[in-house]
Amino acid sequence: MAAPMELRCWAGDWGLPSVHPESLTVMAYAKFSGAPLTVNTISSSWKAPKGDIPVLISEDKVISQPAKILNFLRKQKYNADYELSAKQGADTLAYIALLEEKLLPALLHTFWIEAENYCSVTKPWFASRIAFPLRLYLPGKMSREALNRILLTKGGPPLYSLTEVEAQIYRDAKECLNLLSKRLGTSQFFFGDRPTTLDAFVFGFLAPLYKVCFPRVQLQEHLKQLPNLCRFCDDILTCYFRLSVSGHSPAGQDTADANLQKLTQLVNKESNLIEKMDDNLRKSPQHPPRKLTTLKLAAGGEESSPFNRLSP
Repeated sequence: MAAPMELRCWAGDWGLPSVHPESLTVMAYAKFSGAPLTVNTISSSWKAPKGDIPVLISEDKVISQPAKILNFLRKQKYNADYELSAKQGADTLAYIALLEEKLLPALLHTFWIEAENYCSVTKPWFASRIAFPLRLYLPGKMSREALNRILLTKGGPPLYSLTEVEAQIYRDAKECLNLLSKRLGTSQFFFGDRPTTLDAFVFGFLAPLYKVCFPRVQLQEHLKQLPNLCRFCDDILTCYFRLSVSGHSPAGQDTADANLQKLTQLVNKESNLIEKMDDNLRKSPQHPPRKLTTLKLAAGGEESSPFNRLSP
């Protein structure tokens, strides 16, 4: 009897089983391969998420990162690629590399860096899944990590300014979407009538971009002009996750929007309170620290990140 497997991941919304691309990739692959995962989503009752999400737990093994989780599932005989040829396997690796190089930076920017999207959607949504007071800190940390990841891969010569970086990552992302649309064509999946690893990765990257209701929708609008990619996402949601392709019902959407608006107001009030406390502390009289001859300060304290969240 196979050992039980638990997947810990971010929760879903907008008709998606998860709004987190990497969580969604693993969940899709498990559906395609028949892997019996018990899915536990992060909620405000959890402790603060540590390390990479999603995480697969099986007996004494704890595996993070989608590629490593998928490799583990294959070793457990849950393989969605068993019918692929060697060439198709090589194509899978090439297209996954393309997604990570060309599409991921724009996806990170859309969720975590674009100011209006971050403040009105991303920050309040993730804050609602994290317990107070960590909800005031972790979304900002995730935003800074997204910016650092973008700058690490896209911030070198000849792109020296942040404006140039933003323009380039969206050009690359649109080119990537066009290539994916051309490769998919009229097929149901990328290698015929059975979904594989590549379909899981493409679905994980595209579905949040397609379904999440953002106020700034530059890349989303381009995706919606490629109907075969939209149909691809809708088919997987309908066939494998039994979810309505339209997301919430009208009444349910109104309730969700109202709740999100209230949460946004709450998070902003808490953030403003923290900022005021910060200002009061900075304005208070400062005295030099007393020297202690018998004690030494522990080394290794970290300074705050030099990166501020990028605004478009």
